[in-house]
Amino acid sequence: MMKNLVRELKTLRKGRGVHAARIADKIGPALAAACGITRADGSVAAKQKLVTRLTELVEQLPEDLQLAARAAFGLIPDVRHPLYQERVSWVAAAIDRDSRTVRRRVDEAVDQLAELAATTVRRDDGGWHTVELSVAVALDRGQPEVLERYQVLVDQDGVDSLEFASLFPVLGRDVDVQLLYGGTLRERGGADRRGFTLVPAEPLGRGDTHDFAVRYRFAHRDAMPPCVLHVPARPCDVFDLRVRFEHDRKRLVRAFDGVLQRTDVEANGLQQAVDRAGEVHLRFRQLLPGLLYGARWGSSAVCSARRAS
Repeated sequence: MMKNLVRELKTLRKGRGVHAARIADKIGPALAAACGITRADGSVAAKQKLVTRLTELVEQLPEDLQLAARAAFGLIPDVRHPLYQERVSWVAAAIDRDSRTVRRRVDEAVDQLAELAATTVRRDDGGWHTVELSVAVALDRGQPEVLERYQVLVDQDGVDSLEFASLFPVLGRDVDVQLLYGGTLRERGGADRRGFTLVPAEPLGRGDTHDFAVRYRFAHRDAMPPCVLHVPARPCDVFDLRVRFEHDRKRLVRAFDGVLQRTDVEANGLQQAVDRAGEVHLRFRQLLPGLLYGARWGSSAVCSARRAS
């Protein structure tokens, strides 16, 4: 994968970089996988994911490589020259070096970016990441229920707590939250979502897996917000979501598979069919922190998405 990523990154930097016309056609399969770009993404969504991921990776480079990398791919707003060589010349003038030096720095940056992007699991503060999050939503009853099952993998020794949040806004106190297994649950404050700290029975070590499950039971149907939206704060390998409606096949459901959120434009999502049993099943893989995943089936006013876990 490393060689493919290097080749695809070198192709991407040509011409206008990330601002090239028909940018989706320039994104190779290895780079698409590293950026969480799927076949369902249009050109705008693909570019958004690409820019977000590249920017995130460039920020992890040594400082002397960051400027060269940003200019090479067209990530500097004021430096959108139509040719790669023109951007190289701009960097050379900015740092008072010759173009050959800048090209060497760009090549070194590309190698390091490929290595970073090839890391399938990006570590985050807290020493763990989610292997699989399975969520089942039952709306075909007087008291809607949501079951969240987590399997996490520990990346360092001595992890004695896991912080996460509900995948939907919690309005008022019309919901009962119970930990079914996996330790002790403590509640944390949150602006519009309940935050929790899961304390395992014993501290976890590097390489350990840990499972826990949480059930939300709502007092009445109107208490359940019409959405499950996950904006992971740490890597997540798989997010499996099932929603069961009241045999309403005409219900409008929109799915979000790695959507970049903007404050000025509401994400629309892709329309998702409800099957004959009144269910929707969505499965997302290799979730990227900061992007939006999940489903909405009603008013968006109460379904704002924030980082969930």
